[in-house]
Amino acid sequence: MVCRIAFLFVLLFAGAGAHAGDASDVDGLIVESSPHDVATTVERFQRVARANGLTVFDTVDHAAGATQAGMDLAPTTLVIFGNPKAGTPLMQCGRTMGIDLPAKALIWDDDGETRLAYNDIEYLAERHDIGDCKAVPKVGAMLDKLATKTISEDALGGGD
Repeated sequence: MVCRIAFLFVLLFAGAGAHAGDASDVDGLIVESSPHDVATTVERFQRVARANGLTVFDTVDHAAGATQAGMDLAPTTLVIFGNPKAGTPLMQCGRTMGIDLPAKALIWDDDGETRLAYNDIEYLAERHDIGDCKAVPKVGAMLDKLATKTISEDALGGGD
């Protein structure tokens, strides 16, 4: 019984430390800082994605969901996006990639700083054992481009 209590105590404090960790320390995520607020970053991300031939399938407002559940959550929005021309070659290399597609971007307020996170394609390639897949670098470059344009301080033109 004492061992069980000690084990639970260790788990409790290990979990508390992990929860308080820096978002950039999460394995498999690329986290960027945006100079824009959450709503603007979400709107910019959607515009940049569409301008680059991607479909925005859905947007999930986690903060609104928390409010409906009677809880508080700082602005936190998930954007689900993709394109069969990018995703299909990844799934041809390894069908299990389908569990991680379509792609997702999470945009949130982190104590007054706006963060943009997305899955590191190299991490996913390792997870699904498709490290030699020729589509991986192309998708990685596309994701980097989306993030870079989204968090840029430049105005977005119609052709972005």
